[in-house]
Amino acid sequence: GVGMGMTAPVSITAFPAEDGSFQQKVKVSLRIPSQFQANPPCPTDESIKIEERQEMTIYSTQFGGYAKETDYVNYAAKLKAALGSEAAYRKDFYLCNGYDPPMKPYGRRNEVWFVKE
Repeated sequence: GVGMGMTAPVSITAFPAEDGSFQQKVKVSLRIPSQFQANPPCPTDESIKIEERQEMTIYSTQFGGYAKETDYVNYAAKLKAALGSEAAYRKDFYLCNGYDPPMKPYGRRNEVWFVKE
């Protein structure tokens, strides 16, 4: 019964297939606003879980526009190429982040994150 409003970023954990596309399994994460973090409201839908995201160091790239799966896949490939073979990061997943509400037409911000190992 508690509304928290829209939070940013909306983070999608993508599990890439061998061809770089997303597998069917994705995980959507929303940040709990600061005023609710000490005592978050309990979800009424049992498929929704509250998890604490551990501190992490990331490699990131940013792009604009209305992001689609193909955009995230392409920017993940560009980030991978930019990092080369020397950087150690998780290869089994990456994070796709959007910061803007759907009705914002210009100046949109999206990011791809690779988690440093």
